[in-house]
Amino acid sequence: MEHKKKLIHVTRLPIRWGDMDAYGHVNNTVYFRFMEQARVEWIEDMKVQVRPGGDGPVIINASCTFLIPMNYPGTVEVRTYVGSIGRSSCQTYVEMRIEGDDRVYAEGAAKVVWMNTQNGKSVPLPDHVRALLEAE
Repeated sequence: MEHKKKLIHVTRLPIRWGDMDAYGHVNNTVYFRFMEQARVEWIEDMKVQVRPGGDGPVIINASCTFLIPMNYPGTVEVRTYVGSIGRSSCQTYVEMRIEGDDRVYAEGAAKVVWMNTQNGKSVPLPDHVRALLEAE
């Protein structure tokens, strides 16, 4: 990916037998689950509680490019990066590798927006989140 980005989180997830499809490789929908789990862990690491009724992060888009098929067994290393940071949002990027192999198997992106869950309107990023994202 040709974006200015900073590594903000790494997680490792097992590939399960049931993640594969009829072609014998990880189904495309599972890659979005890998990205979702990594995003949730990153948000929790920032001490943000995702609960209804207040302000919190949502994604407004998500994409994934499948470069090399993944197969069972294996462990996926999901590296999450932050790109541009706005008033109420940040652009995230993901690289997925198989543990022990430095090749990128898939790359993805999602724009994360903080919103008020009561009215559906965007709100400024929490100060502590902005500080973590902007830290060198």
